[in-house]
Amino acid sequence: MIEVQNITKRYGNLTAIDRVTFSVAKGEVLAFLGPNGAGKTTTMRILTCFMPATDGIAKVAGFDCLEQPMEVKRRIGYLPETPPVYQELTVTEYLTFVARLRGITGREQTAAMDRSIERLALGSVRHRLIGNLSRGYRQRVGLAQALLHDPPVLILDEPTVGLDPKQIIEIRELIKSLAGSHSVILSTHILPEATAVCQRVVIINGGRIVAEDTPDQLSARLRQSEKISLTLKAPQADCLTRLQTIPGVLHVSAGQAPGSFLVECALGQDMRDEIARVVVTQQWGLLELRTISMTLEDVFLKLTQHEDGLPQTASVGTEVSAS
Repeated sequence: MIEVQNITKRYGNLTAIDRVTFSVAKGEVLAFLGPNGAGKTTTMRILTCFMPATDGIAKVAGFDCLEQPMEVKRRIGYLPETPPVYQELTVTEYLTFVARLRGITGREQTAAMDRSIERLALGSVRHRLIGNLSRGYRQRVGLAQALLHDPPVLILDEPTVGLDPKQIIEIRELIKSLAGSHSVILSTHILPEATAVCQRVVIINGGRIVAEDTPDQLSARLRQSEKISLTLKAPQADCLTRLQTIPGVLHVSAGQAPGSFLVECALGQDMRDEIARVVVTQQWGLLELRTISMTLEDVFLKLTQHEDGLPQTASVGTEVSAS
């Protein structure tokens, strides 16, 4: 549904994004991650025909964003970081206005508005002025207008900003429910949100894509060892040294909590059975033994830190893009 091929955006001598390439399949939910200034918003503005790319091709539903912008706009719903609402209108008046802009009239308009209002739980405020609503409700009104014409493609920039925890869960569930029937690009700084709702992740930094894969695959490619969290009831003075001597164990360090240890093992080896056997034999009292996965936050920080080791792109198997 979305094809981006080597798009570049320059402002004079400044290159905001550089040869960005990625795609979003029909029904897929894609997380677009990157630090501030990485190129996320620039990329989204190109996809929504807000601005043209300097070079490259961007297509939505088969239509070129530069040459066929009206066809693209008919097929996308867009929620920018600041909701595009008119605060002097009521929720119903605003959605009526948006519906008319979309060419939705009559019974179709009523049905579309009722559907969006129900989806976003706006029934209790539909007759209130938008300017009198909380930030969370204004965010929901912005999302309602993006969904009003039931577009095949949704581009959402920080859709849960300003929402309370209950509302965040509701919006995440809504986004997950759209998978399969809609293609969604979700830009967010909330990494657990990307893990919760997205099937694939694109990480952009410095205007280039540094990683593109599922969160699990990114973790697998970047981690350099297997990590196991171990908690003992009655550790002895020599237990750290004894654990270190187990074949396959690379390093053992004491944790912050009493009796806790972090055991690093050779990549690809599951040492839990052997560690458990040693603990039981030594009668140290096994309270907990679990593997530690590399989180999406770990992956994000590893790929976006501005250090000499940054160009790890090859190890992740993709190029770079920014926002």
